[in-house]
Amino acid sequence: MKYYFSLFFIVFTLISFSQEKYPENYFSPPMDIPIVYAGTFGELRSNHFHSGVDLKTQGKEGIPIIAAADGYVSRIKVGQYGFGKVLYVNHPNGYTTVYAHLQKFAPKIQEYVKSIQYKKESYYTGNIFPKQDKFRVKKGEIIAYSGDTGSSSAPHLHYEIRDTKTENIINPMFFGLIPEDTKSPIIQRLMAFPLDRDARINNANNKTIIPITKLENGDYAAERFSAYGKIGLGISVFDRQNAAMNKNGIYSLEMNVNGKRVYYHDVETFSFAESKYINLLIDYEHYANYKKRVQKTHRVPKNILSLYEDLVDEGKITVNPYQNYNVEIIAKDYKGNASAIRIPIKGVPSTPMFSQKDTTSYKITASNFQKFEQDSVSIAFPKNTFYHDCFLDFNVENGVAKIHEPTIPLDKKFTLTFYTDHLSPTEKQQVYIANVTKPKYPRYVTTKKKSDKVYTNQKVLGNYTLLFDNKAPSVSLINFSNGKTIGKHKYLKVKIKDKESGIKDFRATIDDEWVLMEYNHKKGILTYDLSDKKLVGSKHIFKLVVSDNVGNTETVSSTFYRK
Repeated sequence: MKYYFSLFFIVFTLISFSQEKYPENYFSPPMDIPIVYAGTFGELRSNHFHSGVDLKTQGKEGIPIIAAADGYVSRIKVGQYGFGKVLYVNHPNGYTTVYAHLQKFAPKIQEYVKSIQYKKESYYTGNIFPKQDKFRVKKGEIIAYSGDTGSSSAPHLHYEIRDTKTENIINPMFFGLIPEDTKSPIIQRLMAFPLDRDARINNANNKTIIPITKLENGDYAAERFSAYGKIGLGISVFDRQNAAMNKNGIYSLEMNVNGKRVYYHDVETFSFAESKYINLLIDYEHYANYKKRVQKTHRVPKNILSLYEDLVDEGKITVNPYQNYNVEIIAKDYKGNASAIRIPIKGVPSTPMFSQKDTTSYKITASNFQKFEQDSVSIAFPKNTFYHDCFLDFNVENGVAKIHEPTIPLDKKFTLTFYTDHLSPTEKQQVYIANVTKPKYPRYVTTKKKSDKVYTNQKVLGNYTLLFDNKAPSVSLINFSNGKTIGKHKYLKVKIKDKESGIKDFRATIDDEWVLMEYNHKKGILTYDLSDKKLVGSKHIFKLVVSDNVGNTETVSSTFYRK
């Protein structure tokens, strides 16, 4: 009797602690519209976990964003990519809320940011850290308006809650920002992995997709397969909430073997520093080849994610001959809606087989610095760029440096150098490095130049080459033209484009004074708000200089009249 009472007390205490760990009613929703998720916390993204939640803004921009609690604006930034326009608010309870992809800030903040942009004569502000008493805000006060700036694919609000001291990000659902959700996750694929050279999956030493069937009760059953030795499993899975069809991430993943839990992880919190290890959580090679993410239910070496709990032998399954194993993988969303897949495994004796190890002339010892050269191209890998030892394909053909396939995740950037002694001075000015892994879509990569070489630091393997850009960007006036009166126009709009190396910078003036032009890089449109400055007189000269990434420039000058 005492044993059962003690067990009940421990379980009750743990549940209570979990519920009281974060203040559920402290923060209000950041918008006064129905909360609909477009993306969940910890969702699997390219090379990182999603660090917040994406909230739908009814398909439009300009929805008022309100402070989730009392506090002060601690950081502001206007950038081209990433969060675009973003606002950080520190709160007295030790948390920071983050509001990103904004269209604009509240008037007093907007005026302050613009003053800095005009002082720097730059659209990009870098990080701004106002003093604590500069912008104190009250819970429910409008601090910004929703937008589509930065690396956003559609209008929405990216919202985060962080621990102010550690900068660790915490799932906003723990603070009460929970959408309606009665739907269970959807399991799409099951994969089995042999984890050493002697392991077998259906008598082969290759990772194998195992057929699955959805049952009438909503769960899943896998086709029975045979195995031997140490193996691992993984699934492709997504979740949906009631009010949207977006394929969102799950909250937790659990695996039981013969009724015993051997693997568990959830997305309660994580740090930015560990987010890159998503490439070890998933089958990176499968994702690189097919753009489908398989989450492993075993931890591989060098994976130091803090998400894991209760791992037994790192989630690996040791399959012995003539034994049967009943495995269950359970995927849950935050509301506890669950989908389970049951996997029968039959242990069979190992069948000896001849296996030829892939080798090349370029061996990578992960713990060492390594540099390889071929035909005026060099690649240099710092220590621990790779997570494990491997052999690398490296070849230079017709000026294209083929550096393996982009199927191996890297922990650090490597340096790729092309020697340019053979180029003329003009060619050296026009040259840049491009990623041509997809030959039809060459992509400029940040290129640094010295007198006899160009180089870049990259974190993705693949094909790279030198390309040349001798064309200036194109510039076209949208809603005004030379010599015309603009009448009641509120804005001047200009479209800019560069098909080769891409736009690097722009500078606009009216009557020789710098003016701020908002840049929508997705549409290639620059916009000047005519209310920014009072124009004296009726005749004005607008001038715009646009440069690309190798230094080609285009200058457009236009006279306009305004009554």
